[in-house]
Amino acid sequence: MEYDNDRKRMRGPRAVSLFWLPLLLIYPLVNSVTLFPRDARMWIILFNINLALWPVYMLYAREAVWGHLIARRFGMFGLLSVGLFVLIHGLVLGVYALLSLAPLKEVEKAFFMYSTPTFVRESIWILINMFLSVVIALALRFVEDKESVTQAQEESFFFKLRYLRSQLNPHFLFNTLNSIYSLSLQKSDKAPEVVVRLADLMRYLIYECNEEKIPLEKEIAFIQNYIALEQIRHKADIRFSVEGDPKDVMIEPFIFLAFIENGFKHAMDNDYAEPFIYITLKIGQGRIVLNVINSTEADIESQAKRINGKGITNSKSLLDLLYPGSYELDIIQTDKEASRQSALRLQHAKERLETLYPDAYHLDIMLNKNAFTVSLILKSKVA
Repeated sequence: MEYDNDRKRMRGPRAVSLFWLPLLLIYPLVNSVTLFPRDARMWIILFNINLALWPVYMLYAREAVWGHLIARRFGMFGLLSVGLFVLIHGLVLGVYALLSLAPLKEVEKAFFMYSTPTFVRESIWILINMFLSVVIALALRFVEDKESVTQAQEESFFFKLRYLRSQLNPHFLFNTLNSIYSLSLQKSDKAPEVVVRLADLMRYLIYECNEEKIPLEKEIAFIQNYIALEQIRHKADIRFSVEGDPKDVMIEPFIFLAFIENGFKHAMDNDYAEPFIYITLKIGQGRIVLNVINSTEADIESQAKRINGKGITNSKSLLDLLYPGSYELDIIQTDKEASRQSALRLQHAKERLETLYPDAYHLDIMLNKNAFTVSLILKSKVA
């Protein structure tokens, strides 16, 4: 299903009719079973009488209950109820008068003869049907209100999700166009190749990312194109590896992009002698694990501010929507003397998070003087 084509699901006529079915059946059923248990003709006659009155009760529910009772206009509701009571009695009297002329059995004619017992009996049935109409109308309104609230929540989720994704796309395009601009100023022969790579990336953005979820294989191909583009621009130790089989695994578009962009941005925007960025994607055991490790010369405070950058902030908001209440953010700062222990600390942090949240995702950012590490764990979804 195209993600752009989310629409409100309207309650169909068949579902609404089910609410009104008891009102249609209870009158002929009770009278037939109690008074005419072996008279199929009376069942048919009583059913058709009630069927003829059915639209009147539905109109009463719409106009009197929805239009006045729910709006707390009790006086008008009372007047309409009295009017309906008189109207139904008049209609029943007319129908019974016609049936008295029909060739019926004596016991059947006695049922339709309009006398005081008949008036009392029909009055009770009219009041019962009016009460059922009110109950059904209120039940329908409750269901519709509940569906409206659910729909509003879904639409809020949808538009917020679209907003966050729209924030990621321009951020990525800005960085890519900036790369092309830099190469053009240098009159580099690599500029045409960058344009070709960008065309492939744009094709992915326009034609592949309109789905709510896409195959992980497509997202990996997109990441490979992006990394190849960055390799053209920068002289650095750039590595990307995929472990496991991504086949039949579904993922939300652009979940990983901001974290990879962040790694490139801060690995290259410093005076580190030998910049590097190592990206690994591991698929298996029902999880997807992204690790991004990049060099940095920024101090602890500068690294901490990096977490609140626009790209990372939007990605965390996106994860909040897609995996609500199921992740934990750890910021671990180390000094130079502790840098040798960073790999071990990363492993311990991952093991701790995997134990606490085995079915969700965890974002673990570890900081030290020499490297900035992001570890993102997602529960994978098979197509």
